[in-house]
Amino acid sequence: MEKVKIVIVGAGPAGIATAIEAKANKIEPVVVLEKAEHICNTIVKFYKPGKRVDANYREKDIRSIGICSFETETKEEFLQRIENWIKEWDLDIRLNSEVTEIKKKNESYEIFVKDRPEYLSEFVVIAIGIFGKPNKPSYLIPKELEGKVFFEPPLEIPEGKKILVVGGGNTAAEVTYYLCDKNEVYLSYRRPQFFRINEVNLKNLEEKEKQGKLKLLMATDIEKIEPFNGKIKVYFKGGKEDIYDLIYYCLGGTTPESFLRRIGIEFDEKGKPLIDEYFETNLPKVFLAGDIAFKQGSIMKAFNSAHIIIKRIKEKYLST
Repeated sequence: MEKVKIVIVGAGPAGIATAIEAKANKIEPVVVLEKAEHICNTIVKFYKPGKRVDANYREKDIRSIGICSFETETKEEFLQRIENWIKEWDLDIRLNSEVTEIKKKNESYEIFVKDRPEYLSEFVVIAIGIFGKPNKPSYLIPKELEGKVFFEPPLEIPEGKKILVVGGGNTAAEVTYYLCDKNEVYLSYRRPQFFRINEVNLKNLEEKEKQGKLKLLMATDIEKIEPFNGKIKVYFKGGKEDIYDLIYYCLGGTTPESFLRRIGIEFDEKGKPLIDEYFETNLPKVFLAGDIAFKQGSIMKAFNSAHIIIKRIKEKYLST
């Protein structure tokens, strides 16, 4: 794994500002990981040409306390500003790098990109915004199957169910492994063998299959699913059919809340992630920046959260 000082998850305004603040304070190396093909994905994707980009949303007079600041400008002007900052500060931004897992390892964190451990970082700043969503299959999911078909790993393990897990990555492998002791579990993968999962997950699957705790359905592809007597009827290509109580699709992507909960970040009773005044979570050295840290965010708030986070890292952890 590549060893870095800070991994920043997300190359939106909060992520870019955090990287700039870190470099200004000579905290390096810093890597910014972005799952999309370009920076500031929300603005690129959802803002029409010429649309205004405001520094503040609804709230007034929020002033910059850090390096990054701007006044209201067009989408094109703002994106050019960000590009200029990236060049000026020589930021290390890696596109098409979706973070799928973050795990504690001694005093650092393993950062998984597309289910593979790629980075070992002392600090993590999560700045992923609020618009993430899981990937879904191309065929129709009938509305009648709501509550029986899921697109992210379960937070609580069901019991006594016949379950189909769909996918071939580490998330699919781990979900299958955790479900199989209390359920009848099948894992469907469209390829004849795994090539994305790590050795530990592969070994766990093979051992559980030998014990008869799960069944691997390799080289199987689903054509459609439909309701059937309160359950789910699955039609595989080639003519095979079967009936399940639940289906978990593990095809990549996640909602921000599910991702945060899965890596161990705690939430309050209102569904807001627990952070202190410096945006640090219950996981030491893991911070939230930007919209994901606020009930209602703005770009200036995102910039300011970046400044506060880096100042906290420097004063609390790097001052000696």
